[in-house]
Amino acid sequence: MKNTFKFIMAVVIAGSSLFYSCETTELELVNDPNNLTPDQADPNFLLNSVQLNYQLNAQTFNGNGGALTRIQYFGNRNYFAGLTGGTLNGAWTRTYAGMLVDVRTLEDLNADPSLDLRFQVGTGKIMLGHSLLWLVDFIGDIPFDEAFNPTDFPSPNVQDGASVYEAAKNLVSEGSATLTALNNDLTESEGDVNTAVEDLFYDEDISKWLKAANTILMKAAITTGDLTTFNAIVADDNFISSTEDDLEFKFGSNLLNPDNRHPDYANDYTPSGGNLYRSNWLMNYMSETNDPRIRYYFYRQSDCTPGAGCLPEGNGETLSCSLETPPPHYAGFTYCFLENGYWGRDHGDDDGTPPDNFLRTVTGVYPSGGLYDQAEFGSVSQGAGGGGAGIEPIILASYVDFWRAEAALVAGDADGAADFIEAGLTKSIAKVQTFGALDATNDGSTEPSDVVVGNFISDIVADFDAADMTGKWNIYAQQYWVTLYGGAAESYNFYRRQGFPTTLQPNLEADPGNFPRSFPYASSEIVANPNINQKPDQNIQVFWDTNPPSSPNGGFPASN
Repeated sequence: MKNTFKFIMAVVIAGSSLFYSCETTELELVNDPNNLTPDQADPNFLLNSVQLNYQLNAQTFNGNGGALTRIQYFGNRNYFAGLTGGTLNGAWTRTYAGMLVDVRTLEDLNADPSLDLRFQVGTGKIMLGHSLLWLVDFIGDIPFDEAFNPTDFPSPNVQDGASVYEAAKNLVSEGSATLTALNNDLTESEGDVNTAVEDLFYDEDISKWLKAANTILMKAAITTGDLTTFNAIVADDNFISSTEDDLEFKFGSNLLNPDNRHPDYANDYTPSGGNLYRSNWLMNYMSETNDPRIRYYFYRQSDCTPGAGCLPEGNGETLSCSLETPPPHYAGFTYCFLENGYWGRDHGDDDGTPPDNFLRTVTGVYPSGGLYDQAEFGSVSQGAGGGGAGIEPIILASYVDFWRAEAALVAGDADGAADFIEAGLTKSIAKVQTFGALDATNDGSTEPSDVVVGNFISDIVADFDAADMTGKWNIYAQQYWVTLYGGAAESYNFYRRQGFPTTLQPNLEADPGNFPRSFPYASSEIVANPNINQKPDQNIQVFWDTNPPSSPNGGFPASN
């Protein structure tokens, strides 16, 4: 029964998350447990509701962060038009109307001495705290104190992002303390977490949740440049440092009644072909560097992209830009097409959709459970590959190694940074390679050997060692980008924090507007709350972003 319930909750999550950028708050109102009074609420259902909302938030921030940093495809020539008040509607509503209310209700229920809901309260606070950190990272000043007191403040005011950041970190620490106390009691009594609890991330393993909490605090520390706190957590050695402790959500492969597949898979592996585009910048960089992860990340349906060497005359029907001249500001960058059948779109390309659904490159076996690319160049279909049984990465051990490399670079320790880059790449590639087994049609003959992988990592580290400081930051950032594929929320933070890589493909529009330093407030909140006014533009920088302002030509970051 327990596993069945987890399956059902996974289905609800997967079925609610097909898109990350155009969300509507109506989706949040289905079976809303917050309409129940505390005495009616099932604490385990409330916990699953928190987990559902947390995973959907991860999809939202991963998707939008990745699109802006060229890890994913961004489809608008104007940044202001491409990021609207609706972009974060879902994440805002899930956090405030969903997670915050659910966690407060769990705390109220836990006051009953006959109940022990410390696992629900502890994990709930960790997930709520992380979601609030994301909201500050992407938006800036948001409600907090007044949001916890809706009776007195039905229309809460925003407060400065720095204070909300501290409050969110305190929530994570409180959740960790609650779980620690529970774990101590269970150890003394040789007991287990209540078997009715349904933990969709760590299967009720408190030790893994404690590592996740500390790692979320590491994320906050590296974001704000607090290396003292970051290094103190490292010294305590209780964070996500092994792939087995990765914070991720696992999808299933069920197609109907209900659909619990990875949302990218569900969009790309259809009877009508693929419906998403992949980033030309990322595919080109991985192809040029012979990255051993490329065939896991991307599945090519065609062996030839119009305009490439195989078809230099182009094809206006399937790829109109293959007949066009690159804009002047694209000098030195790939434009429109790539070699070897990689068929995606450039940053900002807002052309209509041609009949290329069975030609474009689609999501692969990692992280979305699709096909491993054996260069067979076949068309996608429902159920192909891993059937969608992929993951939503949230914080992986490989990400943490790259955070430690950044901290080393900031401290002037290039040798230490090289070691952590090597460790991060080793973990990332090893994890990605395990996904090859999801595709039963993969015979393994085209998968990279240990020698190929080892040489790739050695070459990256050697290039890093030989580069000047700007080159080191670029190599670091480019490899960090590739590693973040599928879980790229932190790429947006890093890009505004350090400004690298400076090698990113620009927007197709020569003047796309300033690079967004923060997102608009959720339009649903603007309509409902007279105390919050919409931002005039996306130039407002969040509290930890102290770099120079952006501009369409130059400014910060350099790759606009």
